[in-house]
Amino acid sequence: MNFKALKEHFISEMAGYEEPQEALALFYMAVEHVTGMARGKLLLHQETAVNAEEFNACQEIIKQLKQRKPIQYILNEAHFYGLTFYVDPSVLIPRAETEELVDWILEEVKPAINKGALLDIGTGSGCIAISLKKQLEGWDVYAMDISATALAVARQNADKNNVQVEFIEADVLTYSGGQQFTVIVSNPPYVKEDEKQAMHANVLDNEPHSALFVSNHDPLVFYKAIADLALKNLERGGYLFFEINEYLGKETIAMLRDKGFNNIVLRKDMQGKDRMICCRSSG
Repeated sequence: MNFKALKEHFISEMAGYEEPQEALALFYMAVEHVTGMARGKLLLHQETAVNAEEFNACQEIIKQLKQRKPIQYILNEAHFYGLTFYVDPSVLIPRAETEELVDWILEEVKPAINKGALLDIGTGSGCIAISLKKQLEGWDVYAMDISATALAVARQNADKNNVQVEFIEADVLTYSGGQQFTVIVSNPPYVKEDEKQAMHANVLDNEPHSALFVSNHDPLVFYKAIADLALKNLERGGYLFFEINEYLGKETIAMLRDKGFNNIVLRKDMQGKDRMICCRSSG
């Protein structure tokens, strides 16, 4: 069997599970992981023979994909902001809309401030903190999470990407540290329990629910806690950035306004959904 035949086999095996174009994208991801050949190189080597080890590895990936396991967890690898991250089911898979949040932070902060301190709350895989540290080399970057397991993944990713990040194991609902920050950013749990039915099964069955869901009766619980922390720990004029629930933009803005933040801006993501908020501390 050559790689052209393997591609046809892969797409055929995934019929009924994925559309052909999605199956093709998964094929290229799988083969790059197994062989090290990116899509462009693979297209030049379609007639190259596939050895038994490569075929068996692809078969195992197909088997797990049919079990609705996300390919990022199968490969223990996700790409975010031009970097590669280790991921497993203890952390969320980094998403494209969060890259937009990183873009916005850099757009606001990088031209204006040469050095500062940044805190990422609920860091998970560390993708936000590590990507920002890579771009803001003169900054001190801190990352907080309640999960020791998630922090172990984030530390691994900091080492993998050759950046220095200080990690804090703490619950933001009870955290009382005194350090001042120039920027605080968070992508906290924001999916309401009654929104579960609209989510894909591979997310519900595999990704950590504690990083996704909040109760229906108080969906802004983490936003309120982080805003209160920012009132104490954000420098005068400092920036607070959130990724938010698309349906709770008005409520989140009202909460921030009530707490005294100013320059509140709501931004849509690439899909036109209300997804990000930036505001400033009045100090």
